[in-house]
Amino acid sequence: MTADHGLLNRFLDHLAGARRASVHTVAAYRNDLSDFLGFLDRLGRRVADVDHRVLRAYLANLDTRGLARGSIRRRASAIRSFYRFLHREEVVDANPTEGLSLPKARPRLPRVLKAAEVGRMLDAAERRTTADEAPPEAWRDLALVELLYDAGLRAGEACGLKFADVDLDEGWLRVEQGKGGRDRVLPLAAPASAAISLYLARARDEIASRGLGTDALFLNTRGKPMTTRDVRRVVARLGDGRPVWPHLLRHSFATHLLEGGADLRTVQELLGHTDVGSTQVYTHVTRERLRSVYDATHPRA
Repeated sequence: MTADHGLLNRFLDHLAGARRASVHTVAAYRNDLSDFLGFLDRLGRRVADVDHRVLRAYLANLDTRGLARGSIRRRASAIRSFYRFLHREEVVDANPTEGLSLPKARPRLPRVLKAAEVGRMLDAAERRTTADEAPPEAWRDLALVELLYDAGLRAGEACGLKFADVDLDEGWLRVEQGKGGRDRVLPLAAPASAAISLYLARARDEIASRGLGTDALFLNTRGKPMTTRDVRRVVARLGDGRPVWPHLLRHSFATHLLEGGADLRTVQELLGHTDVGSTQVYTHVTRERLRSVYDATHPRA
């Protein structure tokens, strides 16, 4: 391992420790910065020898390789964070990323499902529970998809739920240590509450008997806490051949709330966004939809 890779590991340890970054965030930084170090190796340069010219050459190399502007900006941001850390640790005398201009990212609107499309997914999940000899996983899948849409949860947040986080009597759900480390309390819609109750009454104990015991709410077929990969598989299966994924339900949750008249700050709190700017993208989605409906239906459009 080179000295530069040792510096990278120190930085990643700092992210995981002092910054409390998630495993996924640390892995993303490792991937992006390892690519940067590989570029420096090919140039015969070390981390401490980098200047603006080298950084611009790297960003140009990423563009030549066909990376999207958003991906280039993300890698540049990772490099900036890395050098801020090295500067604080007095590994480098100056931060070469200061004043570095980045390509402007093209705004990308999230894809959302129509309410009818979500309804068809939920209907498909419910039909599996009414089949002859329905497997216990059918009740779990119905509760899971209801919750992903009705509460706008991330897949990782659903996987992290414990029994104590759900209050079915009062209709509340606590999400602990979501993205950014912000806990939040969410209202439980009646369909989600009912689906969870049925899952607990009819299926969870049977699934749990296959494992070693856990207080996780959602379990995979081996009786272990579900992973985000398990959740993606469940959602994809209910898409009936259409490309759907868990975060698509979260996007749809936010968009449908705004279309129904919810204010931006409320949706921000429900999603757990630290910055309202992250929520504002959904207002653009609703405007796009309003324009398409207007163009299709107004006699003078």
